[in-house]
Amino acid sequence: MAKFTEKKCSFCDRTESEVNILFTGLKGNICDQCIENAHGLLQQTTGEQSKNNASGPKNLPKLKKHKPQEIKAFLDQYVIGQQDAKRILSVAIYNHYKRLEMPKTDDVEIEKSNVIMVGETGTGKTLLAKTIARLLQVPFAIVDATVFTEAGYVGEDVESILSRLLQAANFDVAAAERGIVYIDEIDKVGRKSDNPSITRDVSGEGVQQAMLKLLEGSEVMVPPQGGRKHPEQKMIKVNTTNILFICGGAFEGIDKMIARRIQTSSIGYNAIKSTKDLDRANLLQYVNALDLRTFGLIPELLGRLPIVTYLNPLDLNSLKMMLTEPKNALVKQYKRLFELEGIKFTIEDEAITYMAEKAIQFKLGGRGLRAICEMILTDAMFEMPSQKHNGVFHLTVEYAKEMVEHTKINQLLKAA
Repeated sequence: MAKFTEKKCSFCDRTESEVNILFTGLKGNICDQCIENAHGLLQQTTGEQSKNNASGPKNLPKLKKHKPQEIKAFLDQYVIGQQDAKRILSVAIYNHYKRLEMPKTDDVEIEKSNVIMVGETGTGKTLLAKTIARLLQVPFAIVDATVFTEAGYVGEDVESILSRLLQAANFDVAAAERGIVYIDEIDKVGRKSDNPSITRDVSGEGVQQAMLKLLEGSEVMVPPQGGRKHPEQKMIKVNTTNILFICGGAFEGIDKMIARRIQTSSIGYNAIKSTKDLDRANLLQYVNALDLRTFGLIPELLGRLPIVTYLNPLDLNSLKMMLTEPKNALVKQYKRLFELEGIKFTIEDEAITYMAEKAIQFKLGGRGLRAICEMILTDAMFEMPSQKHNGVFHLTVEYAKEMVEHTKINQLLKAA
């Protein structure tokens, strides 16, 4: 009796029972896993060729331009307040679209309008960037500057910024070259002149120097997989001339530098009179490139970030609006969570005010609201799915106070 031989993949030698699908040919077979590996390798090795074969932006899909007021109206649906930052970002993005569609024969070359945002933690810098990414028709990447180091040290090279953009563009180099990158925590690469350590600051000024060629516009060799873990990978050439960079950071302590600059800008009676109308509760609105240079950003980097904007600290009314008004407001999120359990969730206005006041006490900005909500609603979300209920949960200020009073973090705040 003839012995049955199970088919095998000609590449990895797996049997038909060990794979999901085995494609059979005339003289060989290939499994689905080998096809996936080959497709990934093909994308890496032909990324540079696809750029060279592209005949230019005219073969790319036509961009749907959004007017500045349309961009700001979209941001208003998700981000509360920050009118100045929204207006500046809307104009910068609209000019970026116009710059991409500008004919190359034009004798006037428009430079990039890279932006740097300054604002306390939890005021909405990253949320603005994520909201812009929802609207745009161009590749958009968000990267964190804290992981970058100088070349030759443990960490990631600055070129990894473009690796994220390539991944967002599905390794379409032509599309990535007209994308937008948001660099978060840019203040963490500030020059530390008073560093008491004898070791070299490999994540400070050297990283800023490496960013210069990216921000201004040049051809950069980018590792498609990012990092230094794959030295054998073939580099992809990316031109950053048409890539818009938006940077953001908390710049902790820069308000003291602004106050010092304002007080010492002039002397005499006129100086006292001119500084009387200053809003000392929000000194960030007076920030400029000189303050950022004092903080530790090098002049060469600031010259490539010509637009400086700020985000206002959140007050009580802003925090209350954040809980209820945006499309992704926290109250709406918890209503949906309870709704999935068949429970109608309602909350009274006094409870919303109490939650906003506690968030100000924690000094965490908008992120503090989520922590407060979890403190108050965790017990209800733990118990109600397993209990018989009447299908309604009404959150009162008394219940909210009782839940917060029992938490350990509230006891620590009292002790402080």
